[in-house]
Amino acid sequence: MRREVDEDFTRYVRARQHTLLRAAYLVCGDAHLAEDLLQGAFAKLAMRWERLRADNPDAYVRRILYHDAISSWRRTRREHVLEVLPETEPWRRDESAAAAERLDLERALATLTPKQRAVVVLRFFEDRTERDTAEVLGVSVGTVKSQSHAALARLRESIPNLAPSLTGGEQP
Repeated sequence: MRREVDEDFTRYVRARQHTLLRAAYLVCGDAHLAEDLLQGAFAKLAMRWERLRADNPDAYVRRILYHDAISSWRRTRREHVLEVLPETEPWRRDESAAAAERLDLERALATLTPKQRAVVVLRFFEDRTERDTAEVLGVSVGTVKSQSHAALARLRESIPNLAPSLTGGEQP
């Protein structure tokens, strides 16, 4: 028996898929995994669409994305220490300074724990408050503060040339 797809759900997915995919990518750092996470989140949303359509379906999808990304990392994480990170996407090679900074930032983000990365994406990419971030992740505001502090410290160590933009001011 095939269920008919709700037109409102279809419109929602078409309207929000690109923004949510970008957030998923920033959290997990892998385009294919981000697509899988988003597809799974949309499937879970479809099962609860009647109840959530009037609420905030974005919040539900984002919560699923962040929790599933962390769960995926825990299931599949294998640490491989390398002196130099391999170039995984050769089509991204660009000699401009902006591209180099982006690569530095992606590498630095990859050093964060999944929870730290989720906090950084929510707080600084999506410009959410500490309270909103805590609610999405299902943690306390204090956890958001400590994870944010630790993540920013690690990012400053990893990419010192970007430290002024991470602190909002000039470096001494």
